[in-house]
Amino acid sequence: MSYDARPWLASYPPDVPTEFTPPDVPLTRLLDDASEAFPGNVAITAAGTTFTYRRLRELVDRFAGGLASLGVAPGDRVALVLPNCPQHVIAFFAVLRLGATVVQCNPLSTQTELAEQLADCSPGVVVCLDRTVETVERVRSAVGVRHVVVTSLADYLPSTQRVRLRLPLPSARADRARLIAGNTASGTTEFRKLAQHKHPATQATVDPATSVAVLQYTGGTTGTSKAAKLSHRNLVANAYQMRLWIPEATSGREVTLAVLPLFHVYGLTLCLLMTMLLAGRLVLLPRFDLDVVFDAIDEERPTLFPGVPPIYQALLDAPRLRRTDLRSIRACISGAMKLPVDVQERFERVTGGRLVEGYGTTEAAPATHCTPLSGPRHPGSVGLPLPGTEARVVDPDDPTRIVAIGEPGELVVRGPQVFLGYSSSEPAEQPLLDDGWLLTGDIATMDEAGFFTIVDRKKDLIIAGGFNIYPAEVESVISAHDDVADCCVIGLPDRYRGETVKAFVVPRAGAQLEESDVLEHCVARLSAYKVPKLVELRADLPRTAMGKALRRILVAEELAKREAQ
Repeated sequence: MSYDARPWLASYPPDVPTEFTPPDVPLTRLLDDASEAFPGNVAITAAGTTFTYRRLRELVDRFAGGLASLGVAPGDRVALVLPNCPQHVIAFFAVLRLGATVVQCNPLSTQTELAEQLADCSPGVVVCLDRTVETVERVRSAVGVRHVVVTSLADYLPSTQRVRLRLPLPSARADRARLIAGNTASGTTEFRKLAQHKHPATQATVDPATSVAVLQYTGGTTGTSKAAKLSHRNLVANAYQMRLWIPEATSGREVTLAVLPLFHVYGLTLCLLMTMLLAGRLVLLPRFDLDVVFDAIDEERPTLFPGVPPIYQALLDAPRLRRTDLRSIRACISGAMKLPVDVQERFERVTGGRLVEGYGTTEAAPATHCTPLSGPRHPGSVGLPLPGTEARVVDPDDPTRIVAIGEPGELVVRGPQVFLGYSSSEPAEQPLLDDGWLLTGDIATMDEAGFFTIVDRKKDLIIAGGFNIYPAEVESVISAHDDVADCCVIGLPDRYRGETVKAFVVPRAGAQLEESDVLEHCVARLSAYKVPKLVELRADLPRTAMGKALRRILVAEELAKREAQ
């Protein structure tokens, strides 16, 4: 049976259309339509403060006017180094209002990592928290940043919430005031000042199919960090595709709990964009904290809760679960790593809602597959292709050859959500085939009903807590230590994080190297989620005849130890 015959149609959810053509509109249309249809509805809730759609759109337009006064024009790039907070949403849509491109950056990045990304994308403006402004200031001159816009988590919060969250009161922000006030020469200004600009901006003309809305950094299919170019059409399409997958969702009535970071494309699309499309209420949490999550569930009664398996596992294991009513939650899409069946079943018993597994990749904005919220399930599967999405399993060495149903091969996808390519890579590094198919780099199978299952990775990728970690990057950092002769990094199964990172290190002869030395070296040079949780010193490493370290042998040894224990 040919994959082109779309054999999954027999299993497709009856309320979900298989054919789909996204509207050719700017991404800002999602906000504009919501603000016109439900101007008085709450758009954002964050730490006790709320913004209606009318107010959010006003702030977006005024902040866009402020950015324009700094010289931001269509085609320019603006980097956002922000956690989940109202300023992230305001700045995101304001940049797009001007026809410029948002560069998504992790606010927990080290100075080295941030400098590499900013040097690669060359943004004229960076929007960041006061907590990270020193890091940004240290790298801005080297990468050509003209303006830095600074905000605080305390901005837009009432005084009572500032005290509760231990955030500085306006009168206590002397350090930031000294840094910003009157600093026009240094090109540093306050976020709130720009959000009060007297001349709101109007929507710039963009071509949704070709205009880049977001540069999203990803490990890609080769393991090297690259900026994926996501167009307005890519992101609008994926928001609609996911919205169609939840046909019972009601415009103006849904509440999304946003624990996933908006700087990650999964959180961006599943939390922010789909909620805007639904004209729903977005409950922003700046970080994952169990008490804060339970408080938000008690107070906000979310109906949609996108997440990753470790989040659902942690909630189920928390003592407070017995004192919290989760029955408002109707639909949860889990991604980034495999969803254990026992976690899925337990969570559904507790909430009465549905928790299903999906699949995606940054290069597809990100979702391509999802298990239906109703109907039959195939445990361990990531479900069916989303509306308007084609999927195949092909020979990893010859993507023109489609393998037989049930046979493993590389998953390739095609659809309106597939990106425009990488920003600065060589043509040979682009994972797009001439006919629009995207090579995902994942090994999968498809069964007779059209359900896809991810069975392996083409590259040595570790996924811990939903974040991609490439062993080669961690190994490069460890090898730079003067007392390290060799090392190998692997991923091991972990109940909460999906996988955890372990490093095997061979010290140089005569060196007095301790495991703590390796950890301290990594902490100073890697983001926290990349730092190995386990380090083992060894005299040597298992190798192939060509001298390459055998990761599979190390993994097998570790799993055997666990079984023996």
